[in-house]
Amino acid sequence: MIRTLSLLLISFCLLTIYAVANDKPGSYEEAYPEIGYKTVEGALDDFEQHFKQKLKLPLRVPPISFTHQLGRFNDLDGDINDTFEVTFINDQLPENHFKIDVHPFNHKIEFSEKYVSRKFQLNNGKVAKYMEKPIPDFNLLVFERDNWQYVFSIDKKVSDIVTPEVLVQIANSIDF
Repeated sequence: MIRTLSLLLISFCLLTIYAVANDKPGSYEEAYPEIGYKTVEGALDDFEQHFKQKLKLPLRVPPISFTHQLGRFNDLDGDINDTFEVTFINDQLPENHFKIDVHPFNHKIEFSEKYVSRKFQLNNGKVAKYMEKPIPDFNLLVFERDNWQYVFSIDKKVSDIVTPEVLVQIANSIDF
């Protein structure tokens, strides 16, 4: 009886150790699609079909490494909060995180001028606003073009590499 209980206890412990050791969080490839992400091209196509208008994306990205590029069209409630987003991430370096959010101009996000730390003139004549405070861990570059509002978000931990000027270069690459 003691031998049987001992064998059961040892088996239970081994199974528990095996289960804990193999209970890894899902990969980015598994987790992101569960919350609506897909290829950038697929999400862009969904967005353009919904709004019946083309959307231009920048040709450049920040000069940091990314392992994943994902897109998502958030079709929330009849255009008011509908957005398109592209997320660039690195599964080895979480600080390498860059995101592009695009909102219809008539439902753009209003940012208080008190958050604007710098303004830049883009090649198309529009003004881009750089902000360091509205979101705790991210710096933003916000600008408008072609009836869209673009919001670039970059992790503050890489702001020494991805400066406001680099974000402006990325914004200007939409025109190429």
